[in-house]
Amino acid sequence: MRRSPIVPILLVVLGVVALGLLAIGAFPPAVQPQAVERTLSNERFSSGR
Repeated sequence: MRRSPIVPILLVVLGVVALGLLAIGAFPPAVQPQAVERTLSNERFSSGR
């Protein structure tokens, strides 16, 4: 009986995914710092009277 070619292909794909995850874990991408901007409602600045 002959094995289907799906099993070796699946193992190769899983191996490539595992190597990719290890590479990303070992060399994470650099994070660019960004300022946090937030909109405030006008009610916060009104006198409230």
